[in-house]
Amino acid sequence: MTADRAVTVHSARIVVPMTAPPIADGAVAVRDGRILHVGDRSWVVDQLVAAGTAFTERRWRGALLPGLVNAHTHLQYTGMAGVGQRQYDGFEDWAAAFNGDYAEPHDWRAEAAAGAEQSILAGVTSIADVVTDIEAATALETHGLGGIAYWEVMDWENAAWQTHGRDQVLAELERFPTTPAAGLSPHAPYSLDVAPLLELPDIVRQRGLRLHLHLGEAAFEGERVALGPVPGLEGVDGVGHGTDWHLANAPSFRAMRALGFGASATAFVDRLGVLGPDCHIAHGVYVTAADRALLRARGTAVALCPRSNAVIGLDPPPVADYLREGSPIAIGTDSLSSSPSLDLMADVTALHRIARSQGYGHRNLHGRLLTAATLGGAHAMGLAVGPDRVGHLAVGARADLAVFDVDARTVPDAMAELVEDGAGRAVATVVRGVVRAADRALTPNPVEEP
Repeated sequence: MTADRAVTVHSARIVVPMTAPPIADGAVAVRDGRILHVGDRSWVVDQLVAAGTAFTERRWRGALLPGLVNAHTHLQYTGMAGVGQRQYDGFEDWAAAFNGDYAEPHDWRAEAAAGAEQSILAGVTSIADVVTDIEAATALETHGLGGIAYWEVMDWENAAWQTHGRDQVLAELERFPTTPAAGLSPHAPYSLDVAPLLELPDIVRQRGLRLHLHLGEAAFEGERVALGPVPGLEGVDGVGHGTDWHLANAPSFRAMRALGFGASATAFVDRLGVLGPDCHIAHGVYVTAADRALLRARGTAVALCPRSNAVIGLDPPPVADYLREGSPIAIGTDSLSSSPSLDLMADVTALHRIARSQGYGHRNLHGRLLTAATLGGAHAMGLAVGPDRVGHLAVGARADLAVFDVDARTVPDAMAELVEDGAGRAVATVVRGVVRAADRALTPNPVEEP
């Protein structure tokens, strides 16, 4: 049997497929970087023996899950960890510290590579990576990770966009790597005027790419209610849901607010056609029930980043509402410029604590949060289906696996242990069938150039 046709059986005391019930004493058979069988270990072995298929087995201690999917981060800011280790009094306070560090010399390629390595050690196999400087754009490809690298677009006003901004972004897209996949990230509704926010989704959709933006992260993006007439707009009073800000021809979100309109940033970008099933947002903290309903109606998932919100000094995300209402959620670490680590399980634990404090008492919380950290992230990026699907353990899916050291013997206890105290427990990471980390150390990467 040739090496590329070899079968490896990864077995563990508990296997959690995400699209099927957890399996006690389960196994995943892998061949050619894809999953061949999933089920009880004895059944998987019997299938291989009956087919006359030779195999080797790796028996892992603990729980075996799909590789984690970090649905929002900026790997290039890994070298800015000094910013993320502090505590701030709000978005503007944090932004001042971030801008000061960002202006210092950085090797963005090397820092993004370090972030990719930290991610692999934490059990992450696919990433939504927002790239601001082109040197950092190859981190996913170089490290053999799945996901999407999103080219960030920000700070364009209408006039500049129309004269040269559109052409500049199109030229940048030509230089941007397409492996494993590419997308665009219109930074936020407050950093782009209406013209680029209208056209960027068209640019993406004409090319079959995807969108990812920050939304509802800063408090000023939340809905406001005006208490008096809107200057310059006769007859507009008591601005709220009943008044259409769009008729005022506001050139930007900030201009809309200056005119006295109180629509949320979510409603603003929705009116411009940004949201949709090919788009997911990050943070989603300052959103109303109506905003969340809009996201569901458009098929737009949200990547929750609770530890980043806490560092910046923002409110926690309304995770209990998202869960009760059936909103599609994923989980992101954000970057080390606003988070203590790239360990996604630490954010899972933070979301568990927040959900309980917000009154979410359903017994399905453990399962739903693990799903958000795997299948939810894959769904957010459109990677949960298709020939290169990730986020769940199923026949034909890409063989991306993560193993976590848990002591519990029963499935419910193991799930609880992992969700409530999962940080630092990743002991192995398998990407496309290749063990990339074991015993908390990286193994050679066959994708990297010598």
